[in-house]
Amino acid sequence: MPNFAAYFYHMPVSTQVVEDVVIKFAGDSGDGMQLTGSQFTNSTALLGNDLSTFPDFPAEIRAPQGTVPGVSGYQLHFSSNRIYTPGDSCDVLVVMNAAALKVNLKSLKPGGIIIANTDGFDSKNLRLANYPDGVNPIEDDSLTNYQLFKIDVTKLTREALKEIQMGTKEKDRAKNMFVLGFLYWLYNRDMSSTIAFLQDKFGKRQEIFDSNLKALQAGYNYGDTVEAFTTRYKVEKAKLPVGKYRGITGNAALAYGIVAAGEKSGLPIFLGTYPITPASDILHELSRFKNFGIRTFQAEDEIAGITSAIGASYGGSLGVTTTSGPGMALKTEAMGLAVMLEIPLLIVNIQRGGPSTGLPTKTEQSDLLQAYYGRNGECPMPVISASTPSDCFDAVFEATRIAVQHMTPVIFLSDGYIANGAEPWRFPQSADLPAIEVNFKTALAEGEEKFMPYQRDEKLVRPWSVPGYAGLEHRIGGLEKEDITGNISYDPENHQHMVKTREEKVARIADYIPLQTLDSGPETGDVLVLGWGSTYGAIKSAASELQAQGKQVAHAHLRHLRPFPKNLGDILKGYKKVLIPEINNGQLIKIIRDQYLIDAVGYNKIKGVPITRAELVTAITELL
Repeated sequence: MPNFAAYFYHMPVSTQVVEDVVIKFAGDSGDGMQLTGSQFTNSTALLGNDLSTFPDFPAEIRAPQGTVPGVSGYQLHFSSNRIYTPGDSCDVLVVMNAAALKVNLKSLKPGGIIIANTDGFDSKNLRLANYPDGVNPIEDDSLTNYQLFKIDVTKLTREALKEIQMGTKEKDRAKNMFVLGFLYWLYNRDMSSTIAFLQDKFGKRQEIFDSNLKALQAGYNYGDTVEAFTTRYKVEKAKLPVGKYRGITGNAALAYGIVAAGEKSGLPIFLGTYPITPASDILHELSRFKNFGIRTFQAEDEIAGITSAIGASYGGSLGVTTTSGPGMALKTEAMGLAVMLEIPLLIVNIQRGGPSTGLPTKTEQSDLLQAYYGRNGECPMPVISASTPSDCFDAVFEATRIAVQHMTPVIFLSDGYIANGAEPWRFPQSADLPAIEVNFKTALAEGEEKFMPYQRDEKLVRPWSVPGYAGLEHRIGGLEKEDITGNISYDPENHQHMVKTREEKVARIADYIPLQTLDSGPETGDVLVLGWGSTYGAIKSAASELQAQGKQVAHAHLRHLRPFPKNLGDILKGYKKVLIPEINNGQLIKIIRDQYLIDAVGYNKIKGVPITRAELVTAITELL
């Protein structure tokens, strides 16, 4: 281990307690910024801080190194208070090259800290980042409004690893560990969780483990020995409700919710899917739970994925398929088949920017109208959405309950922001989760002469009968069904009756879901901010800020998007104005205007990034 004290004069270091911090790690897509951010997040969660994250990936698998399109970022907001967003702007910006600075400088607060890897600002990197000839932002006066700390991370990492027999290229891969070690020093973090991670990941590859560990320790020691840093920071433990917590991403919480629904319903889970960004992690996560009877099938395409799931539901399993917007388009014919068959099916759409391939790694709420109307014919389906990463667990559990108990395919909406973001999750005990009652029809009832597969109960739900039971043989397929018998029918009156019946069956689900509640604010007032999905944190933060100023502002957030809760219309009438923020061009607002005939106002942002608290404070204030 090099003795940096030989090169730097040691200065007294003070510790400053701060309430919250926003850090952005940014660099080339090969610099390991996602790993650096996730490890800092894990250590932060173990300390008991409240936190929220926003990973930001380049769209290309391997964008040209050092270029603006190749920048990968990870934003982390942690606090001793409750927080709901990754932060509007950063206190600290860690940049590994010139392109990372160029992309992210606009998100740094005035007076904020820049930690720059000087090796990433050589003439080549400056040229790749399209800086004008002769311009180097860390050497001229353009950053005087910030606290700039220049560290030659590459040189220091190589120095720390000089005794390890590895090539220079391999040693440079540990640069992110040097940066992580230094940030651990700066924010008084323990490194044990990251050391355990490195042992688990690289324990069988000693040189790689040693190089990462030494780089991590060298970064930590650097903070103790360099003259420039005279202040360390500390964020106290947050006052969260008592319970056991873990950090969770949206996709992981979603997978656990599906596992829990399978256990509570007694149904085997079958996932038939095709990998697509940003939904692929659900397949990866669920494939780890074979011990819970989870079967995962990576199909050759989206259509095979959903039709295999339909087949699994017909056979008595809970069929699940996952995708993103372009994949939803491919699945629509099969969704219509599931609606016609009236069998349980969970269709998970992790939304991203579109149309077509669009922005594969950027977030958007652009598929609500697709979920409502994006199929041929009259094809109604319930729609459920999640609001935060941890909320994915409860929301998908509810979606599964509706699918099973109402014999219908259900669309579940998340998005890239929720899927990849992380927050603390107070996970429930199995005993605290309600059972999901499932009733299979396995025999003819007393006095029943012949099985009628479309005979309905008070919910308009038909019986779920799986193959293998004598006397319960029945026909299935995509052609229109005759009422009650399920025989093929081309009768015009029957078709209209069946269309209306399928629509009414979905509408009646409103009798079996909770009434809508306010997240915060007065029951009547000047402005109601109505949201759905990943706008939750920004709306909650903005509404809370204005409520603290005495403004008559309320916030309601929708989980059940189709059908809406029965009392939603009454809530909307209690406010002079209704604002609907969305990361799209205005989709929920169209449905609200149509169903409730109110002149709602939209706030729309379609830039592939979340709406911020400050933007909503301004929009609400203008309405007031």
